[in-house]
Amino acid sequence: MSEAIIRDQIQRLAGLLEDLAPVTIAVSGGVDSMTLAILAGRTLSDRATMFHAISPAVPPAATRRIEDTARRECWNLRLVNAGEFADEDYRRNPYERCFHCKKNLYATLASSVPGTILSGTNLDDMDDFRPGLRAAERFSVRHPFVDSGLDKAAIRRICRDLGYPEIARLPAAPCLSSRVQTGLRIEAGVLGFVDRVESTLRQTVGPGAVRCRIRPDEIAVQLDPASLRSLSTEEAASWKDRIRAMAAPLDLPAEIRFEPYRMGSAFVPDA
Repeated sequence: MSEAIIRDQIQRLAGLLEDLAPVTIAVSGGVDSMTLAILAGRTLSDRATMFHAISPAVPPAATRRIEDTARRECWNLRLVNAGEFADEDYRRNPYERCFHCKKNLYATLASSVPGTILSGTNLDDMDDFRPGLRAAERFSVRHPFVDSGLDKAAIRRICRDLGYPEIARLPAAPCLSSRVQTGLRIEAGVLGFVDRVESTLRQTVGPGAVRCRIRPDEIAVQLDPASLRSLSTEEAASWKDRIRAMAAPLDLPAEIRFEPYRMGSAFVPDA
């Protein structure tokens, strides 16, 4: 795509942000919300407030990324506890868990500062199962990327143009609770285990995609096909022993298996 088209997309987004100001942006640490926050901060300055929810479901690496970018970009950043872990509707992990998570997040933002709440939802998200969008509608949250007709690929290009190629390359990374099969209670210790497994695999194996799925009778470690093929039988056995030892204090299943990555495979509609 030409540089002129990217610049035009950025200018149109900046114009939309001006129309919506003052704004409050929920920043998760992924490429979508980070790109929106970077552009909003540069466009609106103190008329944009960034919020990041600290939670066991948020990888510490995402929080560090946000804090580092906030210092670099001079954001008005607020770290909050949105309170979803005090919400039993969230903790019991129903199929629409994301609705309860976003309901708590947006209620916290709406009560904190005046202004339009913005999310990093993009055009690709509209074809997926997203219960959080119902919560967004309840709080009149706006989605500038959707309003501008921009998909994930376009957002990555904009992010690179804004000077953050490392963020533009980030893989999709939904919250850690998405690794727990529907119907299994969300526990902070289990989410910490999931993050440790995935972080260790990224540092040593370097997969393009990795998910540690918690199921009733097993822990499934999902890797992208190329990484899975590169893992020898001996390496897989060693990893299973290592993961089993990490899981033991949490009374998690002892059965460990490696399998191909499948997006959203922890959701079970009939649970």
